[in-house]
Amino acid sequence: MNRRDFLKKSTIITGGLSLTGMSAIHISGCSGNFPFQISLAEWSLHRTIRSKTIDHLDFFNIAKNKFGISAVEYVNIFFLDKAKDRSYLEEMRLRADDLGVISLLIMCDAEGDLGDPDPKARTQAIENHYKWVEAAKFLDCHSIRVNARSNGSYDEQIKLSVDGLQRLTEFGSKQNINVIVENHGGLSSNGAWLAEVIQQVDHSYCGTLPDFGNFQINDGEWYDRYQGVQELMPYAKAVSAKSNNFDLEGNETQTDYYKIMKIVLDAGYNGYVGIEYEGNALEEMEGIRATKNLLERVGSALS
Repeated sequence: MNRRDFLKKSTIITGGLSLTGMSAIHISGCSGNFPFQISLAEWSLHRTIRSKTIDHLDFFNIAKNKFGISAVEYVNIFFLDKAKDRSYLEEMRLRADDLGVISLLIMCDAEGDLGDPDPKARTQAIENHYKWVEAAKFLDCHSIRVNARSNGSYDEQIKLSVDGLQRLTEFGSKQNINVIVENHGGLSSNGAWLAEVIQQVDHSYCGTLPDFGNFQINDGEWYDRYQGVQELMPYAKAVSAKSNNFDLEGNETQTDYYKIMKIVLDAGYNGYVGIEYEGNALEEMEGIRATKNLLERVGSALS
């Protein structure tokens, strides 16, 4: 038995064990009437991965065989030293292919500020992201997710972030990789500010990844999440369904998923919506399942 056949047979066995006592796998978004598709963001497992309970390379099997999800979104900090390790990236690609899992994007952090006021630091941050563009290309992703972090006045931060994003997007576009910005703290959590940045970058390969929950600009200052998502959706190339806590009826307590998903769908978006559970009340696997159940319920209601 060759390695690929062994992996497939092992997946069937372990997948069956992991689903003992559960209903049959339902792969979301595959029915003709369902209005969007569901993916799994690796950040949903950040505590489990950091505790080394599971490894980054377990992600594919968990997504497919525990949750019936066939599309994943990586977080670079979980394989930070592997961006140029082709044997490791090949292992990732092989495991994804063996399970029929699609790689969508890499969420990139810890590589510097693309809007750094220091020109040398800004250039270094841009170049630090090049390897992730190349890794995304190798893994058949469509995008890397970056942060538009800067300092200075409102308008100064627009100018600096536009410069960093334009230069990185030029590099990404040559490899057919999008550069997409998440609302992720600071002025990037101001929907109007980030929309203006994307408009000024003015490149088809630069867009947004609206996150339902990341609208805290600073301590004590929050941007309206529904307004923010509405402002960012015209440029969205991915969507992040952030979840933290659920009530007894399975609804997310901080975000009205029916209201926010209607905004997403009304914008004409029908791509992947990534589960990103970040709460503490539920164990991570249960939090992922609760988010998936809610998205399926909302999707069915809105279809």
